Amino acid sequence: MKVSIIGVGLIGGSFALAIKESFPESTIIGIDKSEVHVKEALKIGFIDEAGTMEDLADSDAVIVAVPVDISIKVLIEALDKAGDNTLVIDAGSTKFKLCEAVKDHPKRRNYLSAHPIAGTEFSGPSAAIKDLYKDKTNIVCEVEKTAFKLQERGMEIFRKIGMRIRYMDPDSHDRHIAYVSHLSHISSFMLGKTVLEKEKNERDIFDLAGSGFASTVRLAKSSPAMWSPIFEQNKENVLETLNEYIQNLSTFRDLIANDEFGEVYNEMERTNHIKSILNGIS
Repeated sequence: MKVSIIGVGLIGGSFALAIKESFPESTIIGIDKSEVHVKEALKIGFIDEAGTMEDLADSDAVIVAVPVDISIKVLIEALDKAGDNTLVIDAGSTKFKLCEAVKDHPKRRNYLSAHPIAGTEFSGPSAAIKDLYKDKTNIVCEVEKTAFKLQERGMEIFRKIGMRIRYMDPDSHDRHIAYVSHLSHISSFMLGKTVLEKEKNERDIFDLAGSGFASTVRLAKSSPAMWSPIFEQNKENVLETLNEYIQNLSTFRDLIANDEFGEVYNEMERTNHIKSILNGIS
């Protein structure tokens, strides 16, 4: 199997590592606008050779793993260059605008819209992790629009690298992901901003921050170059979630200001239910 990966950072590199392990005879072609990233990926060894978009014509599978601000352009070019039997997968965290952009493309049947729910706060080829996708959910959108033979190829790749599949329409995907992913990153960024503005002594932050702060603010280390375009592409859903979040924060603030600590306790106790959801769903 010949696999071309466009974007050899965390997401694309982790796919390359997982595919090389699960499909030992595969050849991985790395395509990236950054020559530094390509050289690093070659040095690490998760791609076998550097390539260009011309390599897509005889690839069995193509994985588009680029920031969402350029994903539409790159996906359209990938479909333009793809062979008749080439499967093109994207791994972006917004889906509606992407699916809309290619709905009338003559090779729409070659495209499988996917979003692996996996990642870290790090970026670049050195951030790639072999088991990043193991036991993680992969949301697949509009599967019925992909040629069945190519669906099967994609599902075999996902299954062998250990992913669980969840099917969803693009609009629902973007709405739900705004709550469980995009809002989390905004919250983390703004918590980090608040602490940096109020705690001017960096040593105090380092010495006094416990594991709770570190885990809550971890996502603030994520790449702004990746996340700013995500918020732009999913603007309407992000604003809806932000408004609800701000309302909840305002209510909680008012409870504390009015000494209603019994209700503060009740709010937190009701929210504790999130533990059973995160620990108990298989």
